[in-house]
Amino acid sequence: MTEHAVEGGAGRAPAPPPAGRVRRPRSGQWTAWAFLAPVALYLVAFYAYPLARNADLSLRDYTVRSFVQGGAEFTGLDNYRAVVQDATFGTALLNTLLFTGVSLLFQFVLGLALAVFFFQNFRLSTTLRALFLVPWLLPLIVSSSTWAWMLNSDSGVVNHALSLVGVEPVNWLTSPQWALVSVIIANIWIGIPFNLVVLYSGLQSIPGEVYEAASLDGAGAWQRFRFITFPLLRPVSAITLLLGLVYTLKVFDIIWIMTRGGPGDASTTLATWSYRESFGSLLPQFGPGAAISNLLIVMALLCGLLYIRSAGRSTES
Repeated sequence: MTEHAVEGGAGRAPAPPPAGRVRRPRSGQWTAWAFLAPVALYLVAFYAYPLARNADLSLRDYTVRSFVQGGAEFTGLDNYRAVVQDATFGTALLNTLLFTGVSLLFQFVLGLALAVFFFQNFRLSTTLRALFLVPWLLPLIVSSSTWAWMLNSDSGVVNHALSLVGVEPVNWLTSPQWALVSVIIANIWIGIPFNLVVLYSGLQSIPGEVYEAASLDGAGAWQRFRFITFPLLRPVSAITLLLGLVYTLKVFDIIWIMTRGGPGDASTTLATWSYRESFGSLLPQFGPGAAISNLLIVMALLCGLLYIRSAGRSTES
């Protein structure tokens, strides 16, 4: 009986390994790590290291000499306290919020209106849509310089056009009342094409049968937009606003080229204030400048977390 049992056991196929204990071949693991290595190196070199370096700058009393040779004194949160207690902080924070909020509102509304308009596929719609991309394709230094020339108090075409209808010239770039408005207008003009492209792509993903069914039910153009287009565009709208928010928070070159944050602090934002502290004087303040930029990073991170949380809730519901 034992011999038969042995013979029967020898003829059986080996039992499969228990579930959950399947191991990949080592060659497959090394291949996976080889594919991940470039991404990991990129993230470490261009994200992790700059963030760590910026955090170190904000926690030390750096001068030009210590920045080059090292040995800066550790000061903890003193740079953050100095920034928050500075008289410029309140103005820069308010200007940042106004600049970001107003820009996002008008960029999104105008971009959505243009996307819906061009979605009608009328004659020359493709050509006109391509022309609207020009502000987005131009280098920011070109766009900002053009707006600075157009809004020049003496020789700008905007004041010249106003004079033709009897309106007094406006000091767009040198008046505390108009400097922030001027850079907001320029930033809105530059950001509309991005919203147009993303929202137009979102409109293309909406099935046409939905609109046909709504038309058969007697829904008008406004009802179709309110109950079909806008609700179905919410995921695309959310990511558009998030990307626009992160980009607008750190806008620097437009403001710096047009007004340099002036006159005084009238158009100073956290981004321009950070640059001015770090590189805008003969005695740069690297620590406070890094602290200001870290505050911007935290603001952008919080906005990203809020978006992820809201997106998770909408998915669950």
